[in-house]
Amino acid sequence: MAQDSTDVKDTIGDLDDYVLLGRSGLRISPLCLGTMTFGEKFGFGTNYEGSKEVFDCYFEKGGNFIDTANVYNYGESEQFLKELIADKRSQVVLATKYSSNATSMAQNAKFNPNAGGNHRKSLTENVNESLKRLGTGYIDLLYVHIWDFRTPIEEVMRSLDDVVRSGKVLYVDAPAWVVSSANMLADLRGWRSVIGI
Repeated sequence: MAQDSTDVKDTIGDLDDYVLLGRSGLRISPLCLGTMTFGEKFGFGTNYEGSKEVFDCYFEKGGNFIDTANVYNYGESEQFLKELIADKRSQVVLATKYSSNATSMAQNAKFNPNAGGNHRKSLTENVNESLKRLGTGYIDLLYVHIWDFRTPIEEVMRSLDDVVRSGKVLYVDAPAWVVSSANMLADLRGWRSVIGI
């Protein structure tokens, strides 16, 4: 058990003191690098050079767990990461998210009611678009970013299992309060269960 400390490093150790992700054998840094501010399309954030500086510092210290989302800076975060991880893909654990509807946030864009949500169409299209922006053939960890309270949990879990079986995603995650019911259903049906919270 960690002891109280005023120094974060004493509590969590170094970035290369890897821990296991949930009930998997996947090794991740104890701190994840969040990239919501990689890009400037939201009207705030960091340009490519500043994002590269942050990423390089994290990676050089042994960090390997990178978090982004389909909507962070309208996809610019994922586009920046494409360049930043191009020669390091096997060394990083890349997490992204789906559920948020980018067309509801973008100015001068026609609203597409199916571009967001937890349903299969949103999952499929957002994963495919994220893969293009990230320039990779697979996502290590896919989060259900926001629970939409409309899509049946059976559809969500089956769709997540299908995207894992397709090889486009290796692990999945969902909001903590959904996990118990989702994992029970996945266990009963032989589907992929949620790995992290």
